[in-house]
Amino acid sequence: MPRPRQALLSRQRIVEAAAALIDAEGLEGFSTRRLAAELGVRGPSLYNHFATKDEILDAVADSITGQVDVSFFGHVDWREALRRWGHSYRAALAAHPNIVPYLARGPGRRPAALAMADAVYGGLVAAGWPPARATHIGALMRYFVAGSALGSFARGFVEDPGLYAEQYPHLTQAHRLAEHQQRVDEGAFALGLDALVDGLSRTYEAQIGPLPPLPPDGAAY
Repeated sequence: MPRPRQALLSRQRIVEAAAALIDAEGLEGFSTRRLAAELGVRGPSLYNHFATKDEILDAVADSITGQVDVSFFGHVDWREALRRWGHSYRAALAAHPNIVPYLARGPGRRPAALAMADAVYGGLVAAGWPPARATHIGALMRYFVAGSALGSFARGFVEDPGLYAEQYPHLTQAHRLAEHQQRVDEGAFALGLDALVDGLSRTYEAQIGPLPPLPPDGAAY
């Protein structure tokens, strides 16, 4: 009987399987041996496409960064661009929180990550921000977004009203937070992002010059 044909590997198939494995088991559970087993191949087969484990991790990280929309910069006011980028950035990272610590190391040589940094930096400089300040804004956005995507604030509270009732009088509704996890976490992020952009707007006006009113619907200018 002929042996069953092994499904051909591709870079895309390896990256998708690696992302799923990291989503399920975390970075600590990821290895080339484990990945090869998931793909039904032997470990050396992976090295026809990626030289090292870190190259695979880079490709996974870059595939996630590639989902972030940066098209707003240069087409809408920088304040609205930051808001839209922030929400898109968080959505991509929050869908894959286990890879966030790896992403937080910086873009390295990853094409999508460098393209994102280039679009944000270029958009901010074109809007009048000095280069150094544009760099600071890109950094603080990464800190803020990555931190928010690492985990859920709401799910950090146990669903046991008895735990809070007697000793923590200001937390008597904390047991309900997990039930409303999405609304709590997304609401907190939106509030923080608005506060961040509002603060940057005040800094811009104090140090650079007046800003025009934003269009009511964030439309392109």
